[in-house]
Amino acid sequence: MWFRRKTHSGAIPLQAAALLVTTGALMELSDAEARQIVGYMTLRFASAGEVVIRAGDARHNGFMALVLDGDVTVESALAAADHDGMVVTVLGPGSLIGEMGLIDHAPRSATCTAATDLALAVLTRDALAQLMSEQPAVAARLMLAMAKRLADHLRDTNRKLRTLSQVSRALQQELKATHAVNQRLLNQVTAAAQATAPSADSARAV
Repeated sequence: MWFRRKTHSGAIPLQAAALLVTTGALMELSDAEARQIVGYMTLRFASAGEVVIRAGDARHNGFMALVLDGDVTVESALAAADHDGMVVTVLGPGSLIGEMGLIDHAPRSATCTAATDLALAVLTRDALAQLMSEQPAVAARLMLAMAKRLADHLRDTNRKLRTLSQVSRALQQELKATHAVNQRLLNQVTAAAQATAPSADSARAV
């Protein structure tokens, strides 16, 4: 499991609460709610090059992490499977990773690797359950904020898919037009060759 080589548990710095309500995380939360939530998070460290989350992993999917310091590269599951090293994005302080697995228990959909040494504030599924039991109103606000974040990601993905579909249609039209031009040129060359070639009768007369 990740952070095995370099692990530390301890109190989350106060600035973690400020990072939790930035645009890269859960800005719908209030400052007070963020401070309460980080009280249920634990501090973890990962060294540069360590895989924090691995695409397809169904065992270590019970946490999400807030990046406190350092950078994380994110690869799609498809890119990770193909080993082509296609980095989807690079995330820095104030970014959340792993929230989908925390909610739906499904295998991880992306690989997150420490590009630099990392400091992370981690919320486990057990800690989330404790938060729901002890502070249900805060937990409800957290879940709503996470749902809003995932909905925003889905809308952004849909926009990208629409753009990709438009580009694909434009390329198909361009290919069809190019094929039509090539076919006309081929027909013209064939007709010209037939017009200049000697007929069979002419060949026998010679």
